[in-house]
Amino acid sequence: MTRPYVKKLSFTLLDSITDKDPVVQEQVCSALCSLGESQPDETLRACEEYLRQHDKLAHPYRAKVLRAMETVLSSHIHELDKDTAGIVILLASSEMTRTKELDCDWQQAASSVLVAVGKRFINQVMEEVLSRFQPGILPHSSVMHTLASLSVSNAFGMVPFLPSIMSTMLPMLGMAKQDALRVVFCCALQHFSESTLEYLANLDQAPDPTVRKDTFAADIFGAYDVLFHHWLQSRDAKLRLAVVAALGPMCHLLPSEKLEGQLPKLLPVLLGLYKKHAETFQISKSLGQILEAAVSVGSRTLEVQLDALLVALHAQICVPVESSSPLVMSSQKEVLRCFTVLACCSPDRLLAFLLPRLDTNNERLRVGTLQILRHIINSAAAQMEVKKPFILSSMRLPLLDTNNKVKRAVVQVISAMAHHGYLEQPGGEVMVDFIVQQCALPPEEPEKPGPDGEELAADSVRAVSIRTLYLVSTTVDRMNSVLWPYLLEFLTPVRFTAALTPLCRSLVHLALKRQEAGADDFLVQYNSNANLPSPFAMTTRLLVVSSNPYLGDGRGAASLRLLKVMHRNIHPLLGQRWETTMPVLLEYLDEHTEETLSLKEWEEKLLVFLRDTLAVVSDNTWICQLSQEMCKQLPSYNGTPQEKNFLYKCIGTTLGAASSKEVVRKYLQELLETARYQEEAEQEGLACCFGICAIAHLEDTLAQLEDFVRSDVFRKSVGIFSIFKDRSEHEVERMKSALILCYGHVAAQAPRELVLAKVESDILRSMFQCFNTKVLGIKVETKDPALKLCLVQSLCMVCQAMCSSAQASSFQFSRKAELVTQMMEFIRAEPPDCLRTPIRKKAMLACTYLVNLEPVLEEQLQADVIHSCLHSVMALPPEPEGEDGSCQEPLYLDTVCALEDLLTSLLRRNMTPQGLQVMVEHLSPWIKSPRGHERARALGLGACLLQFFLEHLHVSTLVPFHNLGLLVGLFAPRCADTWATTRQEAVGCVHSLLYLQLGYEGFSRDHRDDVAERLLTLKDGLVHPDPTILFHTCHSIAQVIAKRLPSDQLISLLLTMFESLGDPDKNCSRASTVMINCLLKERGNVLLEKVPEIVSVLRAKLRDTQEEHVLPAAQHSVYLLASQHCEAVVSSLLGSPLPFDSHTCALWRALAVEPSLTTQVLGLLLEKMSRDVPFKESRAFLLGSTADRVATLLPLAATCALYEVLSAPSSGTVVLELYPQLFVALLLRVSCTVGVQLPRSLQGKERRSTSPARPARNLDPCSSAVDALQALLLRGGSQDVLRCVELKGGWELLRTSAGHEDGVAQLASSMAKYAGPRLPLVMKALACTHSSVYEIQRVTSTAFLAELLSSNVVNDLMLLEPLLDNLTTRLKDSSASVRRLVLRGLANIASGSPDKVRAHGPQLMTAMVSGLDDGDEPHSLVALEAMVGLARLLDLVEPWDLRLVLLHTTIRIRPFFDSEKVEFRTASIRLFGHLNKACHGDCEDVFLEQVVGGLVPLLLHLRDPQASVASACKFALCMCVPHLECAELAAAFHKYLQEGRSVHFGEFLNSTCKHLMHHFPDLLGRLVSTNLFYFKSSWDDVRAAAPMFTGFLVLHAEPEQKPQVDLEQLIAALQLLLKDPVPGVREKAAETLGRLVKFA
Repeated sequence: MTRPYVKKLSFTLLDSITDKDPVVQEQVCSALCSLGESQPDETLRACEEYLRQHDKLAHPYRAKVLRAMETVLSSHIHELDKDTAGIVILLASSEMTRTKELDCDWQQAASSVLVAVGKRFINQVMEEVLSRFQPGILPHSSVMHTLASLSVSNAFGMVPFLPSIMSTMLPMLGMAKQDALRVVFCCALQHFSESTLEYLANLDQAPDPTVRKDTFAADIFGAYDVLFHHWLQSRDAKLRLAVVAALGPMCHLLPSEKLEGQLPKLLPVLLGLYKKHAETFQISKSLGQILEAAVSVGSRTLEVQLDALLVALHAQICVPVESSSPLVMSSQKEVLRCFTVLACCSPDRLLAFLLPRLDTNNERLRVGTLQILRHIINSAAAQMEVKKPFILSSMRLPLLDTNNKVKRAVVQVISAMAHHGYLEQPGGEVMVDFIVQQCALPPEEPEKPGPDGEELAADSVRAVSIRTLYLVSTTVDRMNSVLWPYLLEFLTPVRFTAALTPLCRSLVHLALKRQEAGADDFLVQYNSNANLPSPFAMTTRLLVVSSNPYLGDGRGAASLRLLKVMHRNIHPLLGQRWETTMPVLLEYLDEHTEETLSLKEWEEKLLVFLRDTLAVVSDNTWICQLSQEMCKQLPSYNGTPQEKNFLYKCIGTTLGAASSKEVVRKYLQELLETARYQEEAEQEGLACCFGICAIAHLEDTLAQLEDFVRSDVFRKSVGIFSIFKDRSEHEVERMKSALILCYGHVAAQAPRELVLAKVESDILRSMFQCFNTKVLGIKVETKDPALKLCLVQSLCMVCQAMCSSAQASSFQFSRKAELVTQMMEFIRAEPPDCLRTPIRKKAMLACTYLVNLEPVLEEQLQADVIHSCLHSVMALPPEPEGEDGSCQEPLYLDTVCALEDLLTSLLRRNMTPQGLQVMVEHLSPWIKSPRGHERARALGLGACLLQFFLEHLHVSTLVPFHNLGLLVGLFAPRCADTWATTRQEAVGCVHSLLYLQLGYEGFSRDHRDDVAERLLTLKDGLVHPDPTILFHTCHSIAQVIAKRLPSDQLISLLLTMFESLGDPDKNCSRASTVMINCLLKERGNVLLEKVPEIVSVLRAKLRDTQEEHVLPAAQHSVYLLASQHCEAVVSSLLGSPLPFDSHTCALWRALAVEPSLTTQVLGLLLEKMSRDVPFKESRAFLLGSTADRVATLLPLAATCALYEVLSAPSSGTVVLELYPQLFVALLLRVSCTVGVQLPRSLQGKERRSTSPARPARNLDPCSSAVDALQALLLRGGSQDVLRCVELKGGWELLRTSAGHEDGVAQLASSMAKYAGPRLPLVMKALACTHSSVYEIQRVTSTAFLAELLSSNVVNDLMLLEPLLDNLTTRLKDSSASVRRLVLRGLANIASGSPDKVRAHGPQLMTAMVSGLDDGDEPHSLVALEAMVGLARLLDLVEPWDLRLVLLHTTIRIRPFFDSEKVEFRTASIRLFGHLNKACHGDCEDVFLEQVVGGLVPLLLHLRDPQASVASACKFALCMCVPHLECAELAAAFHKYLQEGRSVHFGEFLNSTCKHLMHHFPDLLGRLVSTNLFYFKSSWDDVRAAAPMFTGFLVLHAEPEQKPQVDLEQLIAALQLLLKDPVPGVREKAAETLGRLVKFA
């Protein structure tokens, strides 16, 4: 039985080998291999028979079958019997030689089969192959290929056959005329030679150890003769390369005398082939083999051929490489291997050839030569040992080459030299010097590309040099003595700055090694080496470069680490101190990055470190030497301003620690004479130096500055008759700027107790002496802005120093007014339209400090200061928002802060209401400016001044705040300004003014007034520019003001506000009206005497302003009229043209002012809306075509009017009373207007409506009804309902036919959640709608009531019973939609009142089961709703109630598992899961059969194209598995079927089938037959899953279960699937067929 069965399976699969899809073909082959795994002999025989019977099967498919056979043979060659092997050998031999045409893949596959068999049955294979290898007859090329492959795969088995093969093959070589056949012969000879060499190299393991090399010599030489003298001359490049590949290993087998004789001819020919072939790997490889063979026999011919060899091989290395492919790289390695061979046998001649070529200027030649030199230094170290000096001296010219490729090659050579001791020779330092130079290349400046476009970037040379330096320093121990202390020489020269980081790292490593060796090795002998930097030079250099720590790949940390390691070489006392201070600095750097580090803070830490170091040393001589070295290094940093600036600070710090005054003055003089004054950064650095020095040497510092100003150096610079007048003037200004800055920094840094005595007599006098120039005795003021800025900046520092002095309060500054006047001149000279320099800011800051000094400024001067400063800042254009804004904005903000500080300083001098009034009067024109940015600035300043005044208010006696009304009237209207910032500031100003009034009334400063505090809560209403919110907030602000304003201030406030009615900002004008009306309402009772004046002002303002102030009067008139004739007013307004314009809408809203009137209006509108039919149906609709419903006018107008009335806030009280009637009427109005059109007359009118008086609201009948309903909810206190429905998109759903039910459900849900107490009356009003003539109204009311049951609120309100009764009566409604919604509502009890389900179980289950049988439609939506509802209720009903309907329900829903509609599949499968879940207990026996029946469809539908179905299957399977009582299966389901995670279907199905077959083997037949049904499924993935399921069942079934399966039927079904149009299905069918071998 086994053999026929396996044959049938094999033939079935083989019939599908011609499938068009490559994936299916591969699966067929895989299935064949699976058969072969189980039954290798039978499978191989079946394949052999199939190929024999199907003689015309195309070659590609035959090749696939042969490949499958090879796979089986490779795995089971040791299990193969001899007979099968013989059959396979004959088949493969026949297939291989079947046609003379070359079909590489097919014949190669057959050859591979023979090779696979030959690994065990070499004799049988050779017998067959040699039968096709007859003397005198050219063999098939595949025969030779097979022999060659056999020699590779089984050398020990093949070599004994080689003598006879060679003797037979040798005569054939002359017969072979075709190049392709010759190539095959060459390949065979190559592999024969390689196998022989392998055999001879492992004779101890060989089966015949008597085999000798000379056994093959004659035949090999004969073959060599043909190949070399005849075939190598061929024009076919492929043949030539094949010959070359064979000659390499063949030469090792030639007799030594023959090889010696052939070399003079062989080598030139091979070298000549380099010119003929672009691909040279094989040539180089064979050449290397030939050279090795020649050297092994001690050939003398090489000496003669050496020059030619060197030239050719050198050219191969120097040839430009087009790509970095593995083959090209391998070819280069083979050429270098040739050089290794030559270096070992002729090192002198090799170097004599190579080294002169280093002197060439040709880049390729030099790079190639260096590459060879590096290779032989590494690979022939012993031969090169005595040549080291010679090689070193030859590197002189390459070191000078500027080409980056050459540099890189030189670095690599130097690296090799370092490892082999070359650098220890004389001249080795030059190599180290070169490496360091390359490390110092600038990484940011890549070299220009060369002519060939392949030039490397300088950064690559630098990178490889850095790596080389570090590796040599850390890994080559013999280099320690070469590099230490030599590398220290590179620290201080500026040209090596870019190399500092790698230098420091290497030096740290070397120094630590020296320390381990001992103190004597570590201490540097500076006296014996003049080139080494002194300790002072090293300290200065490393400290300065650390100031920019992240530059150059973190040179800060590297420099500090080196400094720490070198402490004993710098000063013996520093070790212990630096052990504690240095790690702190390094840790700080580790905690920050270049972006987060503050350079200012870092520099300060370094200066503290320096001060601490100087204190530890405490040696004046040492400190003076350090100062001298620092001054000496200053010119080195001319190109790096930041580092030079820091060095100046270091010099100041060091001089401050020096005790010798002569030394201090000497170096200060030197600094003044050598400074580069034209550099701004250097001016700042020099000034910082003098300032720091002045901390300890104030007198000497000032004296030195004075001496310099009087010196010839300075006088010559300022001479009027200078020859280079233009240049000298500029230089003089820069010098003056620097000197002025020096005085400023001296004043700022010097001890405060010493500064006051020096300010007027020395510092200011000298500063102005530098600032003003006398020409012919006349004082000329400079116009240089930089000099001005320096003066102002220095004055700021001087004034700040004076103010911070303890004696400042008693100090009378005589030049105060003069300096203030000077600052005002500077401010007025600045351009009014832009802010380019910080002169304004600095000048105001100086004035701020000056104001605080005595004596007090005169009033006129104060006014001039305020006016000038305000104008200089307020009049500036708005801050730019473009690219330039980023650089100007900080300057602007700093300038405003300076102005605030100045004004508050002036206010501090006069802390009275009058003083505050003066300040505000200066601000008033800017507060009322037509330009928004000026108003915003002015309000910001005003708020600042008021806050300052309030914080510093001290009231000793109760006095009136007499100008409160004027000030409030100025600021209050700004609460509605168009600029948001202005509004916020205005509220703050009013808040401060009210607290000022409380202060003057005697309240303490910490008193908090609830009324005034309300202003702060009102700020939020001013954030957004919505006029309604703004003016409502303004009204609230006015109420606050009215409560706290004294009566005597009210008229001044009103008069000030009346002036604001004509404000250029319309918002402020309107805010004034709001505030005036509020004030009149709140406080009008005290204005009896002032009424004529107020009315007069109002009349004047109404004439002057053309605003909408007449509308309130009209609204009041309508209100009065409607109070008397409500119905007539309503009827008249309803007659207004639709859509209502804004005036009409306003009039409707006016009717909601008084509750009793509002009640009448709403009652009339409800009557008008329901009196007429909601729409008229056209004849087209009655005939059954597309719906065409047109709205009637009267209900539409009443709906729009309802919206306007309900929109009025004042209607709220009445709305609460009429809420149920309004809600139901509007909800039903919405339902009956869904899809209803406007009358044609209104459609055109609505499109043409562009008048500004018309609102943007939609006139669409349904939209207008929804708007009215929304207004009702809002006004009826149901804002949460409105918001909840809005968030869910419910309002949009309500307007559409498709989404209307969902919209109603969302509304009902929100009502239940947020408006529960209103539901009893609403439900009562809705209950009577079940008899409505309009189906849509019945649907809407049913949907609403159904959704209410999903909330527990109906239970709380005792509405459950009446709701159930109402809905149950609707089960017989003629509308399927109504019946469906009733079932949904009944199911909603499960979520709303789950505890009530058991009580109503029979009623609910009866309704649901009847729903399953509703109508005759196969896809009844009522049935779908019933399934969904049952799934929700099952867990909650009594088990007995469930048992009554269980089987009926299960049988009824089973057909839906395979429904074409996804909703039905999902619902039925999920319900099946719930039925399983619910009947865990006493129903298992009833239900187990249903579980088994549903297992296959559930597993297969996991591959359903719809994710919801697959998810339902997961759930159902997890619910089913407990019935099967199999723990392993339950564990597998739990592992793979987790919700939210994708299922690895194949793995899961495999595991499931394994457990099913282990625990339920009797189910095999039933499961397979059920799967067969799904072989015809319409879903591709399910159709593919069914055979996969079957295959896994068979895989895990025991052979004794075979009778359960109808194999004939199954194989026939799988054969049909192999013809399925979907490749994936065919693939799974083939896979399953491969598994059926289990039943063989």
